[in-house]
Amino acid sequence: MKLSAWLTAANKHRLTRILKVETASPTVKTFTFRDKLCAKAMPGQFLMLWIPGVDEIPLSVYSVDVGRATVSVAVKRVGEATRALHSLKVGDWVGVRGPFGNSFTIKGGKVLLVGGGVGIAPLTFLARELTAKKVSKILVVVGAKTGEELIFLDVLEKFCGKGNVLAATEDGSYGVKGLASTLAESAMAGEKFDVVYTCGPEPMTRAVLDHAERFNVYAEASLERIMRCAIGICGSCTIGRYRVCKDGPVFNINQLKGIKDEFGVWKRNFNGRRTPL
Repeated sequence: MKLSAWLTAANKHRLTRILKVETASPTVKTFTFRDKLCAKAMPGQFLMLWIPGVDEIPLSVYSVDVGRATVSVAVKRVGEATRALHSLKVGDWVGVRGPFGNSFTIKGGKVLLVGGGVGIAPLTFLARELTAKKVSKILVVVGAKTGEELIFLDVLEKFCGKGNVLAATEDGSYGVKGLASTLAESAMAGEKFDVVYTCGPEPMTRAVLDHAERFNVYAEASLERIMRCAIGICGSCTIGRYRVCKDGPVFNINQLKGIKDEFGVWKRNFNGRRTPL
């Protein structure tokens, strides 16, 4: 299929039923549904999920099963649309577009994954792919405010090994007390990595990229921004000279160096105005 035809197909709404709902934490649920196009997504890509009568929201892909043509997303309950989605059950209808955007660049050697909150979801998808590529080592740092908000630790331990999954919580209720970015800095100081992948709250990803730059490590970050169209038209996801939906959501360290005046500093609200992070 030609790229233009693929994009046209991906951007069409498809109705599908929810096949499975699982609770990952008090505020996060995973939803699985069937969609042939989204089941071909790569780690880092996102989809647009429509909750009938409410809204359409962007969500990173958490996992896919190509054989069964199923895709899963992890959703944190934070606003009207996500609250409505959390109320849905198996058999309920949702709409889907995608997959959109680019994906993480798969590299070998020693890999560091740094995820904050629900941002660990696309990195868990990436960990599966990296394990299949048999990279030499994958170290994972997972961060959250509290221990009960940490998600997918068991899945990550399955793919990367229990001793290779580290946790940081702001209240110290699980793992190391502090920030994931600080724990990642310690990991980079103690060991030479070939690549760092990160996703989560933007101040965290900015800190991780700053550490990677200081230790001269190639890095990629998946950014989270308000998205409406998902195809680069509306401009609601603009950061610097980039549109996150079209140019990202994955950006490499060299791209992010060029927008340091905004990356990790500003975001745009639903009215398009810049507001401090």
